[in-house]
Amino acid sequence: MAPRANWKGFLRLSLVTCPVALYPATSDTEKVSFNQINRKTGHRIKYAKVDAETGEEVANDDIMKGYKIDTDTYIEVSKDELDDIALESTRTIEIDEFVPKSDIDGRYLIRPYYLVPDGKVGHDAFAVIRETIRSMDKVAIGRVVLTNREHIIALEPLDKGLMGTLLRYPYEVRSETEYFEDIQDVKITKDMLDLARHIVEQKSASFEPEQFEDRYEQALIDLINQKRNGLSTKAKAAPKTTGNVINLMDALKRSLASEKQAAPAAKTKGKKPKKAAAGQREMLLPISGSGKRAAKETAKEAPKKAEKPVRAAARTKKAG
Repeated sequence: MAPRANWKGFLRLSLVTCPVALYPATSDTEKVSFNQINRKTGHRIKYAKVDAETGEEVANDDIMKGYKIDTDTYIEVSKDELDDIALESTRTIEIDEFVPKSDIDGRYLIRPYYLVPDGKVGHDAFAVIRETIRSMDKVAIGRVVLTNREHIIALEPLDKGLMGTLLRYPYEVRSETEYFEDIQDVKITKDMLDLARHIVEQKSASFEPEQFEDRYEQALIDLINQKRNGLSTKAKAAPKTTGNVINLMDALKRSLASEKQAAPAAKTKGKKPKKAAAGQREMLLPISGSGKRAAKETAKEAPKKAEKPVRAAARTKKAG
């Protein structure tokens, strides 16, 4: 299924305009997700919108937005009133300025999107805007309205398209001062820094996100597969904690020694092969047996069938 655009409109740089579509660059749909169910019946829990005072369910047509100004006092705002104050950026991403990428504080970054030409027209204008940004080695700053709110968006070339990153406003970013003011000023010796640098050198590598493994997601997949096949589940022992470091210098020396010892083994193994992250739709194993037989399978019999787990080839729909 083709991805669905979050927004469609126009990208404009002065008098150069082209139709564009904005798509989310990330997705959580492949992660394991749960529904809430009634422990007694096994039925899914549903939520109803009810009046806080009367307890009666309220129809969607009777629900409107309200801004709380007192305990029981709200200023009502209708959809038409919100539409009346809609900004031009609901239809156009207007490029306001160009800034060096290094000037953008990482705390202001929210989420990335892909910006592409919409339809068969406007590709030439899109390419002009894209290549202008690329040649200047800067990031274009514009505005776009998503879910009725105007956002600042930073645009930069990515292959044949543009990547747009939503940015926070200054009032959304907390100052670090109140969090860091109690951190003590300590003097670090040169020997400590040298040892720490050696540890960093031993652990240095290239950024390869395809090597990242979501261990919690895999643990969820294993848990669901075990329960599907009637296998018993056991709680893992809590990891041991090392406690407080008594001698920082000694800890640095031992850390460096352990890293040097681990380095040769890592080199002989080489890089891990790239593997696609298994999503919820592709994770489940075949169920051992079926119906009542599977439910009654004993823990003694189950491990024999689970010795060689195989990922299911067919995709399954998400629950709920």
